[in-house]
Amino acid sequence: MEKSNFNHMKNPVKYFVILLLLAVISTPVYAQNTQAETRAITAVDLWEMNRPGSPAVSPDGRTVAFTVTEYDIVKNSSETNIYLISAEGGTARRFTRGNSDSSPVWSPDGKTIAFTSRRHNGPAQLYIVSAEGGEASKITSLPVAVSAPKWFPDGQRIAFSATIYPDYNGDFDKLESILKERNDSKVTAKVTENRTYRFWDRWLTDVMYPRLFSVDIGSGKVTDLMPGSQRYFAMMGAPGYDISPDGTEIAVSANSNEPPYEYLNYDIWLLKTDGSGDIRNITAHNPANDQNPVYSPDGRYIMYGKQTRTDFYADNVRMVRYNRDTGERNVLTEDIDLSFSQWIWSEDGRTIFFHSEQDGAQPLFAMPSAGGEVRTIHKGGTNSNVSVAAGNRLVFTHTNFSNPPELYTIRRNGRDLKKLTRLNDERLASLKFGKVENVTYTGAEGADIQMYIVYPPDFDPEKKWPMVVKIHGGPHGIFGDSFHFRWNAHLFAAPGYVTILPNFHGSTSFGQAFTESIHGAHSEKPYIDIMNATDYMIGRGYIDETRMAAAGGSYGGYMVSWIAGHTDRYAALINHAGVYNIMGQFASDGTYHRVAAYSGAPWDGLESMQRWNPALHAENFKTPMLVIHGELDYRVPVTQGLEVYGVYKGMGLDARLVYFPNENHWILSPQNSIYWFREVHDWLERYLGE
Repeated sequence: MEKSNFNHMKNPVKYFVILLLLAVISTPVYAQNTQAETRAITAVDLWEMNRPGSPAVSPDGRTVAFTVTEYDIVKNSSETNIYLISAEGGTARRFTRGNSDSSPVWSPDGKTIAFTSRRHNGPAQLYIVSAEGGEASKITSLPVAVSAPKWFPDGQRIAFSATIYPDYNGDFDKLESILKERNDSKVTAKVTENRTYRFWDRWLTDVMYPRLFSVDIGSGKVTDLMPGSQRYFAMMGAPGYDISPDGTEIAVSANSNEPPYEYLNYDIWLLKTDGSGDIRNITAHNPANDQNPVYSPDGRYIMYGKQTRTDFYADNVRMVRYNRDTGERNVLTEDIDLSFSQWIWSEDGRTIFFHSEQDGAQPLFAMPSAGGEVRTIHKGGTNSNVSVAAGNRLVFTHTNFSNPPELYTIRRNGRDLKKLTRLNDERLASLKFGKVENVTYTGAEGADIQMYIVYPPDFDPEKKWPMVVKIHGGPHGIFGDSFHFRWNAHLFAAPGYVTILPNFHGSTSFGQAFTESIHGAHSEKPYIDIMNATDYMIGRGYIDETRMAAAGGSYGGYMVSWIAGHTDRYAALINHAGVYNIMGQFASDGTYHRVAAYSGAPWDGLESMQRWNPALHAENFKTPMLVIHGELDYRVPVTQGLEVYGVYKGMGLDARLVYFPNENHWILSPQNSIYWFREVHDWLERYLGE
């Protein structure tokens, strides 16, 4: 890799923009000429890849609607449109050109597709269009955005979610006036007495709540199905709800706890669809979360997910079958050590298809809907968004380390896997990836630890190579076999670094006990696992132990700070959005779980909590650290990054701060992301060399 003088230029931003524009101008050559010489991946390549959304299969199971998001790096923006493809395969065709079209859903007769769009230059509204094509009709005109549409079984109404001020009292003109008044107000204070008062990158003090609505296709009349409701749905992603086969009832997962919101407890509520607001809670007995209700095809049952612990967000999700006639509940998976997600019913109601993390991956599974043996349909990579298709087949999204997400289809017996979409094949043909290896080594207390190794292109085991240890966030998450668009492993390896991704103690997908094993001692076993991973790689003979780095985000950044205070074996550290002082995490958007996770709190058990605080080991800091943080990060407040950077500079140590005023816990805009990778690569090159 050519030595860069970027860090020493008088105007590095101008230099970066010039390089970025040159990259954008030149890269289409690779996409158009698959015979060109292959090369290592760049950050620009990531943002020029097309990204598919979840598949929506037509009622006859023969056609798949899905979205494709494309990014314009120069404009620093994206476009999303709907595409259609036969479930049997073929060429995908672009179906809409609104540039902001999403959430396609088929009408029960398969003749119409509803979707949301901002094509009118306002908040997203609901549109419908003939499945044969033509002009789309706008059927809502609300002053707030709509999302998550679902058709009623009679095809006459569509349900959707929208977030409103409760005191609008069903009058959307009044809601518009309230919005205008608040937007025009010169008072910017945010006031609360709640414990949960902001989430991720937004404040909750405006007291807006989501509700479910319906719109009549013929008249355009909008009905508030939850009048008076002040209950949060899912804070990230689409709300979990489903409409009964007879259209008279909606099952929705919504918070049941009242202010001051010590924590949010999601329960399953059954809601009448006549606009009366008649609603009842069927999981009030469970103090932990209940989620994702799905009606059986005959309407007799609701399948939903249940957790049992309120102090542990990674508690396994069990599948529960609820009998609507008798109220009986059967927990189908209590003895199965998996955490279930994204379940759907087969057409005859006899089988449940679902996903679950397992051993560092996310397979596609099936099991009888009455409970029984779990069967693996497809194991490799990370699979999600399963849908039922015709011909005894399933459609789902698949990705792995070396392939970005695409839609695939497979027989329900696990045979005849086919790739449906080829959104990025031409670009991939121009790129050269190194080998990916899945290994197991011995970690803390003699446990087996799974780890992925991603090698640089043209890796030669006879040579000595620098190494980067990646540390995942959570801590209850995994480095899965997937093509990560923010922390892409091949992009870390591309300049010539062997990149390792250990799934240390606390990682999900290896059973509940393994995930729980670090509760109350967040850094103890993971630190041993990371050190052992490093020793394991040195023992292989091709790692230059004088040129090693560790990089992590969120909890991974916490471990980077912990490493800084406990060893100087690494030549460089990279800390993205990392926890530094766990006392400061009581300014986070969620504090309820932290007392159990930290084995104490500032008001009770302080000594126990401080035992695992990286900030108390600053006297041992030596290793140069790159600190990256976003101002809008409420999960790990920006002061965490500023504090560790301030300590480093106060000690006279080598450190560099990269601060993003308009990013949250993740770096999400194209140009900022490309810049992020440039800073990361420059830092590694400075201390590890080529």
